[in-house]
Amino acid sequence: MQSAAISGWGKCLPPTIVTNNELATFINTSDHWITTRTGIKERRYAHTDTSTMATVAAQHALACAGLDARDIDFILVATTSPDSLIPNIASKVQQNIGAQCGAMDLNAACTGFLYALGIANAFIRSQQYKHILVIGAERLSFYLDWTRRDTAVLFGDGAGAVVVSPTDSEAGILHYSLLNDASQRHIISSEFGTQIDRFNAHFLDFHIHFEGPEIFKRAIQGMSQACHDALQATCMTTEDIHWILPHQANLRIINTLICKLKIPLEKAITNIHKYGNTSAATVPIALCEAIEQEKIRPHQTILSTAFGAGLSCAAMLIRWGERVKPIEQSTAQIEPCSYDLLNRIKNQHQLFSAHHSKVN
Repeated sequence: MQSAAISGWGKCLPPTIVTNNELATFINTSDHWITTRTGIKERRYAHTDTSTMATVAAQHALACAGLDARDIDFILVATTSPDSLIPNIASKVQQNIGAQCGAMDLNAACTGFLYALGIANAFIRSQQYKHILVIGAERLSFYLDWTRRDTAVLFGDGAGAVVVSPTDSEAGILHYSLLNDASQRHIISSEFGTQIDRFNAHFLDFHIHFEGPEIFKRAIQGMSQACHDALQATCMTTEDIHWILPHQANLRIINTLICKLKIPLEKAITNIHKYGNTSAATVPIALCEAIEQEKIRPHQTILSTAFGAGLSCAAMLIRWGERVKPIEQSTAQIEPCSYDLLNRIKNQHQLFSAHHSKVN
């Protein structure tokens, strides 16, 4: 049976970098407070739609794979922050790149990219499709209430994409474990949806609800269980792993998880200090950077895992193929921001403060 392997990869990061010290000019926080609790030093904020970042990442992935958009048989976009709920943004990406295929969005929060990769793997193995574009893209800055320090400092924007194609080699997606603990789905949530009363003064409160201590505990439990299941199913151990690529949510969670799995810290791929938590985009962005930095080499085995709202959880074992260099390079990029984005965020902070004072 043919396997599904990653044949192309690409990322898109907004040009606006916001450091902890810059956030501290209008949020009651500090670089030390954020760094010691999360490992985050800076993050990117987008001035464009999620679909724009997804499109740029897709164009880089297509060039890397040496494919034209017309070669793509299906598009999957993992996101919790689409431009619109109707229609989906996968169709916008399809339109932007000129593909002629099926397209859909998938929401499994921070675990979305691995969930989408699992679906793509099933399509490829069944020979339903040949080349599938899988994208993780988020503009989480849209959800942020800048008066809520616990979440305002955590999240960032960006996109990463891969092309998944069939292979007859031993490379590809070896196994994946997809889990969900619905009993505690409330500990990460946003009320942005059809349950909102649009005519109620509280309707602006669709911020991200976040129970930090409980999330920490369940993230470790969920990801370690998913990793154990994937390793057991393939008769592998952590000693067979060259790299572990965890969701970039919190450096404390990453380090605790790796210690629990008894994997050396030097095998961890991390970039949370540069981008914060970009939800479904963290894994593909980190994967792209690891390849660019020549960390990932041919035939190495990667264990990737993620945890997010739902409470969704996943782990995936990937054996890399021969190629670690793009076949072609794309020049696609986001248009520069024409205004002071940080100043606009500061104005939003004042609006949120005024709204909360009025409601309370």
